[in-house]
Amino acid sequence: MTIHLFFVKDDQILLLRRYNTGYEDGNYSVVAGHLDGEETVKQVAIREAKEEAGVHLKEENVEIVGVMHRKKDDERIDFFACVTEWKVTFKTWNHINAMICAFFQ
Repeated sequence: MTIHLFFVKDDQILLLRRYNTGYEDGNYSVVAGHLDGEETVKQVAIREAKEEAGVHLKEENVEIVGVMHRKKDDERIDFFACVTEWKVTFKTWNHINAMICAFFQ
């Protein structure tokens, strides 16, 4: 299971430039990640937001807006969520797995 988080502010979306992950390095992505153990979808969203973007979320501010089942080499379920509220000001920053974390139009 994977979660993809959409942080939208003034017609802009938060993107991370992947770095040092071994997968799609150099490309831009929304905050995303995989389930660990027995987490709920919203718990995964909260953990990944903190790990990848340094953002603290509450469950009530994560709105699931879509679900996709896909099957190719393996089978996956992807959840897509909009973050409706947060109190952190994002800045461009360096992180072990993301070189850039900023809003883009």
